[in-house]
Amino acid sequence: MTGKPGRSGGARPGAGRPKKQPVTLPLAVHYDDPLVFLKAVMNDPGTEAKMRVDAAKALMPFVHVKKGEGGKKEQKQADAEKVASKFSQAAAPRLAAAGGKKV
Repeated sequence: MTGKPGRSGGARPGAGRPKKQPVTLPLAVHYDDPLVFLKAVMNDPGTEAKMRVDAAKALMPFVHVKKGEGGKKEQKQADAEKVASKFSQAAAPRLAAAGGKKV
């Protein structure tokens, strides 16, 4: 019926992608800490893989620090401590005139 006004186009029943089932998480346990909840979702084998990956991504900043994270001052301090660790403080010199005794 193409070409007739009011008869072409529009939604057809059964057309399009099938609807996804909503993801439900078993909330039998009450979580007060969001990190514990995300770990539970990440480790739950019954949860959809995409949800588990998203939970793992959300946990990453709390477990691993980014390589370039930190400011200039923190980097300068870390470099100074690294150089300072190479040098150890020497013992005070012994006085030869006193035979090693305190004066």
